[in-house]
Amino acid sequence: MRQQRPGLETATIVYVTAPSRREARSIGRTLVEERLAACANVLGAIDSVYRWKGEVETAREALLILKTTTRLLKRVTTRIRELHSYDCPCVVSIPITGGNKPYLDWLAESVL
Repeated sequence: MRQQRPGLETATIVYVTAPSRREARSIGRTLVEERLAACANVLGAIDSVYRWKGEVETAREALLILKTTTRLLKRVTTRIRELHSYDCPCVVSIPITGGNKPYLDWLAESVL
């Protein structure tokens, strides 16, 4: 059996959309301050097209990318829902399956 690298099996990216860069930055900062995320990246001015309540909608949004661990995912999701202005915010996790070991070690050490 191949040995897993420390931290790799638990690292995850959390993809979140928000109505503005300001809200995305606020959520990201809060999660980093609370050590629920090691890092938050905010990208602004994305155009979203989605179906909501039976209608196709479009919106200008900001994208928040968080780096955390799968162990914290439930707490991260709950906290985002508390801080987010949407009734049903997009919060999805993408497992990290590889990368720079020193970075992944730092990520694991930076969260609770």
